Amino acid sequence: MWSDLHFASYICRLLLIMTARARRSRCPVACTLDVLGDRWSLLVVRDVMRGKRRYAEFLDSPEGIPTNILAERLKRLVAKGVIRSRRYSQHPPRVEYELTPRGEDLRPIMRAMVDWGVRHAGGRTPPPVTPLN
Repeated sequence: MWSDLHFASYICRLLLIMTARARRSRCPVACTLDVLGDRWSLLVVRDVMRGKRRYAEFLDSPEGIPTNILAERLKRLVAKGVIRSRRYSQHPPRVEYELTPRGEDLRPIMRAMVDWGVRHAGGRTPPPVTPLN
């Protein structure tokens, strides 16, 4: 039987291994993909860039992100510093999301992806973004 100290030591080693595996390499493309390289994260970032702020607004996107995945992606993007959350209601607790400076740095990348998608992948040119006041 393990003592509490041995068990805690085992858990710490396991967490260190899991953290080390979170980054595939120091390659900047691989590091970027570790943050944004799943099926949904860039679509959430796209929606924030286009003015969506609240959970229900993200659910209205045409891609139909499942609710559990949306909640997880929002948490992950907050944890990675791409977006931030701000509580706008205490009862019930509700938050809205906005880009951080790190998230704002994704704008030219997203623009390039839009341009490439229109030219080479059958995408349509999106309508212009209306500035928020």
